[in-house]
Amino acid sequence: MSKVKLDKTDLQILKRLQENGKITNLQLSEEIGLSPAPTLERVRKLESAKIITGYHAVVDEQALGIGIKAFIQISLGRQAVNFINVFKEKVIAINEVVDCYLVTGTCDFILKVEVADVTAFENLITNKLSKVEEIGNMQTLVILSQPKSSKTTPIDYA
Repeated sequence: MSKVKLDKTDLQILKRLQENGKITNLQLSEEIGLSPAPTLERVRKLESAKIITGYHAVVDEQALGIGIKAFIQISLGRQAVNFINVFKEKVIAINEVVDCYLVTGTCDFILKVEVADVTAFENLITNKLSKVEEIGNMQTLVILSQPKSSKTTPIDYA
């Protein structure tokens, strides 16, 4: 797929939609200084080009009962392709894993997990992750707080 050329208006649309996915087309057009029809046409172009890949609601995890969030560094027993692919398949099926990253460095994967409490965390480790035979080693980093959470991709929007 060829790279889509984005101008300043496209970038402003992306910035505002990342900040507020529920903004109306009329509000968006007023904020970027374009009439509604061309604004909507540009949004649709960005969606068609797969630059905008979806819209979602950001929820308050604590209000939903999530009390523990953690990163788990995973080292596989072997780095063979079949180990990596089987691990990916298994981890995708674990609901408590909200993000999975294949990384470089001292581990192979980093998982972000979210659970209700210590009992749920123990269940995740004992009854789910420990049963994934491809895992050689795990190290957990419990998230104490999140001083920054940006939903906006860090590019120059000017």
